[in-house]
Amino acid sequence: MSGSDFEAARLTVRLGAVNANFRACRHMCGPAAVAGVVKAEAYGMGMIPVARSLAAIGCDTFFVARLEEGVKLRPEVPEARIFVLDGAQPDAVPALVGHRLTPVLNSLAEVAAWSAAARTLRTDLDAAVHIDTGMNRLGLPGAELAVLAAESKTRLAGLRVVLWMSHLACAEDPQARMNRIQLDRFHTALAMLPAAPASFASSAGIMLGKDYAFDMVRPGVGLYGGNPQPSRPNPFATVAVLTGRILQMRHIEPGESAGYGATFRPTRPSVLATCGLGYTDGLMRALAGRGFGAIDGKRVPVAGRVSMDLITLDVTDAPSAKVGGDVEFIGDHIALEEIAAASGTASYEILTSLARRVPRHYEGAP
Repeated sequence: MSGSDFEAARLTVRLGAVNANFRACRHMCGPAAVAGVVKAEAYGMGMIPVARSLAAIGCDTFFVARLEEGVKLRPEVPEARIFVLDGAQPDAVPALVGHRLTPVLNSLAEVAAWSAAARTLRTDLDAAVHIDTGMNRLGLPGAELAVLAAESKTRLAGLRVVLWMSHLACAEDPQARMNRIQLDRFHTALAMLPAAPASFASSAGIMLGKDYAFDMVRPGVGLYGGNPQPSRPNPFATVAVLTGRILQMRHIEPGESAGYGATFRPTRPSVLATCGLGYTDGLMRALAGRGFGAIDGKRVPVAGRVSMDLITLDVTDAPSAKVGGDVEFIGDHIALEEIAAASGTASYEILTSLARRVPRHYEGAP
């Protein structure tokens, strides 16, 4: 094996599972359309391979967060609609127009700027408009919504509203009262505005039922195998498989210690295995004393602190552990939500924290 072939770690991305999850969303929310949310490098999976795979099975609408993401994506899906969630800041207008990107307008100021661009170009421009129904993050608040509704003809001059949208704050909890409050507010807003398709649900919202589907849903973490409602069984297939290679093994006796701070002290003769993954690669330091890996399906605990480039495991009870062997940290035996819980964070952060230095390998690429 040459030096260029050696991999201390790898992330296997199952594009077939991404496609299966997209189809699952279609099944759950049909006849609503399904858009692919590919922001943040498709939640760390790789925006271009994921978008190509989804486009090959008929996905014709994508959401990104940043303008530069939309610019990068456009050549790969030349016929698709690409929504940019950040909106239409004045200095972004030329690139939005030039790359045929559809901004999600988040304020009356952005509506005005996009309308002015339409007048300057002497053409109509497509737009989505974000209505804030209680998230208090992006979107038109109630006062601005009232103005837009009362003055829609002038405010929307030159604009084709192709989507009214909002975003749920508590959809991960199907019992949250906020879900119904926001749904009622969205219905009220839509009744005030000119008719256009509407979108409300992301992955967790899809699982709330068809009342939340409207005309289009926007799955994100569900596409990548995350469970949007951890209190319920995960309806989505595993996409990300993160493995680290065992670089060295050693025996350690009671009274000895391992790792920074000497925090791991075995009470029995033990075997330790050190893998080529660390917090630089996206394994949270909080896994110390709480996390685990899996060797041939056998779970093995983290031994001591997670280092920058390395993590050590107690493999005493995993006889198949060997130098050069792989340890799974996310995948078929360790669910994304499990490593997130052990890390004290959300599955979204785990996926998006996986460093680019971890090589991506794609299965099922079209």
